[in-house]
Amino acid sequence: MSAKILVVDDIAPNVKLLEAKLAREFFRVITAMSGPEALEKAKNEKPDVILLDIMMPGMDGFEVCERLKADPATQNIPVVMVTALTDIADRVRGLEAGADDFLSKPVNDLALMSRVRSLIRLKMTADEWMLREETAHQFGAATQQVNLADVDTSAAEILLVESSAAEAQRLVESLQRDKHKVTVVPNGLRAMELAEKTAFDVILVSLNLDGEDGLRLCSHLRLDGVTKSVPIVMLADEQDMVRVATGLEFNGAHDYLLRPVDRNELRARIKTQVRRRRYQKLLRANYETSISMALTDSLTGLFNRRYLMAHLKKMMDEANVGMKPLCVLMFDLDHFKNINDTYGHGVGDEVLREFSARLMKQIRSFDMLARLGGEEFVAVLPNIGRHTAFDVAYRLRKVIADTPFTIPSKGQISVTCSIGGVILEESLKDAEAAIDRADKALYEAKDSGRNCVYFEGLGLISQANVLNASAEDAFV
Repeated sequence: MSAKILVVDDIAPNVKLLEAKLAREFFRVITAMSGPEALEKAKNEKPDVILLDIMMPGMDGFEVCERLKADPATQNIPVVMVTALTDIADRVRGLEAGADDFLSKPVNDLALMSRVRSLIRLKMTADEWMLREETAHQFGAATQQVNLADVDTSAAEILLVESSAAEAQRLVESLQRDKHKVTVVPNGLRAMELAEKTAFDVILVSLNLDGEDGLRLCSHLRLDGVTKSVPIVMLADEQDMVRVATGLEFNGAHDYLLRPVDRNELRARIKTQVRRRRYQKLLRANYETSISMALTDSLTGLFNRRYLMAHLKKMMDEANVGMKPLCVLMFDLDHFKNINDTYGHGVGDEVLREFSARLMKQIRSFDMLARLGGEEFVAVLPNIGRHTAFDVAYRLRKVIADTPFTIPSKGQISVTCSIGGVILEESLKDAEAAIDRADKALYEAKDSGRNCVYFEGLGLISQANVLNASAEDAFV
């Protein structure tokens, strides 16, 4: 996972220790030795996560965090406070200042790395929606911009999955102080049933449910289309920290609370998750409501060429700042003219819609898919390793080729596509040039017999290329 971490501490050995730990996990680290320096670097360097010490002279970590969250330019950067303070009141104060987590020194490496990776994923999703809104503003198509600090966090719909009636009652009483509506269920089956029917703002899941694994429930919730973007907060015991780390890194959880749960910490963490959830919903609603039909393809609902070129430039700028690779894939449906000539343009339109839908199901929420024109499509995949890009392109080709398209009026039709890919790792400036390079790779794929994947400078991608993928290049 490629990401930039800002470490803030006025004690040099502490900085060096964290820097070494993060570098071992392939993170890029920048440092600051004071509050003012941290604010400046946060604004100019745009880190993905900030690890912030509290006890600093002059401007302490609490004030730094409050200033970061008050500035629209830095409000979306996750902050983890790392400190020797252990009093619960300090932890709550940090959370109320806007911190996403509070880790005590000496830092548990497992907890640190799992939390950092989890926050990076959340930030990438938020960043993509902010980029989309900026692009919409460029075309005069967006409504009033949303400020994170202004988001209302009261009266949230909360689902609590807890098999202990006594524990559930204590949690409900604390949450109702903020006018939240809390629904309690004792098991995962009932939780999934309710989550399908109710738009919850947060889901609290006990990892110690009677007769079932709370982590498995977290995975089910994250994979379900209705609940995949709902924040999940785990409830765990001190001895569950390995499972907590697994939940954050692999099972889609956003946060955790350790028993005995402090009511003020519970309220502060829920407030953070509700704010983030509603902020992203507002961004999405603004974007979906205001985006002009001039920026989308009326047949498939995907972005059109005009939007693609504007947004790709922004994605390239972001990649330049973070020094992160970007992959551009270009698709062409093989012999599409034959489909139109044989079955008619109405069936051809159905094929294009199904083709779009299949690709959309296979890419990440912060990837971009656009229809360039006719039967040509483009996918832009940010922050992706070389070998993983091979794997994704190979898998997308198989998703189209392996299962015939079912057209109600004509039955099943076999469809394949050719894919050209380019990995942009150098300084990126020209969106048109990036598309041209992917287009040249696409023509190589078509000249190689179609129904295949060709990457610039690398040639045809086979299953062997995919199987040799490096673990360091896995999807973020």
